[in-house]
Amino acid sequence: MEKEKKRCSLVVPCYNEEEAIPCFYREIIKIMDQLKEELEFEILFIDDGSTDHTAKLLNELCDRDGRVHYLSFSRNFGKESGLYAGLRKASGDYVATMDVDLQDPPGLIPEMYRIVSEEDYDSVATRRMTRKGEPILRSFFAKRFYKLLNRISKTGVVDGARDFRFMNRSMVDAVLSMSEYNRFSKGIFEWVGFKTRYLSYENVERAAGDSKWSFWKLFKYSIEGIVAFSTVPLAMASLGGLALCGIAFVMVVFLIVRALLYGDPVSGWPSLACIIIFLGGIQLFCSGILGIYLSKTYLECKNRPIYIIREER
Repeated sequence: MEKEKKRCSLVVPCYNEEEAIPCFYREIIKIMDQLKEELEFEILFIDDGSTDHTAKLLNELCDRDGRVHYLSFSRNFGKESGLYAGLRKASGDYVATMDVDLQDPPGLIPEMYRIVSEEDYDSVATRRMTRKGEPILRSFFAKRFYKLLNRISKTGVVDGARDFRFMNRSMVDAVLSMSEYNRFSKGIFEWVGFKTRYLSYENVERAAGDSKWSFWKLFKYSIEGIVAFSTVPLAMASLGGLALCGIAFVMVVFLIVRALLYGDPVSGWPSLACIIIFLGGIQLFCSGILGIYLSKTYLECKNRPIYIIREER
């Protein structure tokens, strides 16, 4: 009796990727043919509210290949929403998440499958050894972000980690159990635990199209990660306030002693103005930190859907 094949779902978020989709499809078909004796595949494209011809191309692929399916959002909800929607839709015994721009090499999938199916691992993740080809400033701040997050959070994230992962069903179900509105998947993958092995590879540039991640978007995404997996900024604000109170007390004692010994000359108003501005800035900064955490709590309490589907095939 022939052994029943396992099923593998490939989750591929897309946003204005009409140039990259044909390249990706050609490459992934080669991998699917290579593993056809062992795995039955489905490709789940998630159209994140694209404004180009992405949806049209995905419709054409669905007509040509029964293994291709797609969800189209009513607007752009972001990559995190796309990943979550794909994981919810995926029915495979194994699920792989990857980008459509071929910066996540499809050629690694056979090795990832072998590790999860034959070795004692629940998932295989990937990380870039280098950031060759990226803007220097972006690479610098990305490294600083990972270093900072690992220092202030109990949930460590590997420097250079990608969203390119191959997981078994147990880990996927655990990730789906975390249905929070403000999502940071790199942290969620680590937080749920499970045994993970990392594969390293040299950075690969996009096959086609342009990156949709501006420096500002990456900055906001980094704030999302810090707020989602660390409360240290709140503690820092409290400690900073306590330290400033201590400094103020020492200065008051110093001023009283100086007045008793040398009198109280009316001078130094510029330095006083600087101190007031400095303290006001510190207060606003701490209030801003509190506001960010409060806003995230507010959004979670609203219980809005993470995404809305316009079309599904």
